[in-house]
Amino acid sequence: MKLQLALDLVDIAGAKEVVAQVAEYIDIVEIGTPVVINEGLHAVKAIKEAFPSLTVLADLKIMDAGGYEVMKAVEAGAGIVTVLGVSDDSTIRGAVEEAKKTGAEILVDLINVKDLKARAAEVDALGVDYVCVHSGYDHQAEGKNSFEDLRAIKSVVKKAKTAIAGGIKLSTLPEVIAAHPDLVIVGGGITGEADQKAAAAEMKRLVSQA
Repeated sequence: MKLQLALDLVDIAGAKEVVAQVAEYIDIVEIGTPVVINEGLHAVKAIKEAFPSLTVLADLKIMDAGGYEVMKAVEAGAGIVTVLGVSDDSTIRGAVEEAKKTGAEILVDLINVKDLKARAAEVDALGVDYVCVHSGYDHQAEGKNSFEDLRAIKSVVKKAKTAIAGGIKLSTLPEVIAAHPDLVIVGGGITGEADQKAAAAEMKRLVSQA
C-alpha cells in the first residue's frame, strides 16, 4: 500500500516547502489540478527535478485528447497521469497507449461516475494502472466520503490497482486501510496539519503495516 500526497493549494515554491518536510514518508507527490491550472506543467517539472526519487502524479483530469495530454505530462516528468472515468473509452485508450510508450501509468478518477461498479470494470478492461474512487471538495462539503465506493470497486477490478482520495485524515485512515486500497491519497490530512512531517510519518507507519 502506497501513500500519495496531494498538493492543491500551493504555488511551486510552496509545493517544494511541503514536499521537503514529508518526502521520506510519501511514495507519490501529486501536482493537483488547481496547481496545474495556476502554474502549468512547470510545476510537475520543478518538483520532479527537486525530488527525483519521488514519483510525480499530474492530476490533469483528462477528458479529451488523452494521448497528447499524457505525452505532455510525461515530458514534464510525470510518472502517473489522471484521466476522468466519465470520458470516452477512446480517450482512455489513447492515454493508456501513450503511457505504455514511456513506462508511465494511468490513473482513472471515477469522480461523478454514476454506476461505479460498471464503469470500474470497463476501465479496468481498458488496461489502466489505477482505478480511483474520489470524493471531491464539493462532495466533502456535503459530508460524503468514498470508503463504501472503494469496497464496491474492489469487488470488480481484476487487473488494475485501486486508489482512494478525498477527505482522508489520520482519524479516518484506519477505516480506509481496512478496505485495502493499493494507494491512499491524502491532501489536507497532511498539508492542513500544524506538524505536516509528524502527520505524514504517522500515516506512512499505518499504511506500511497494512
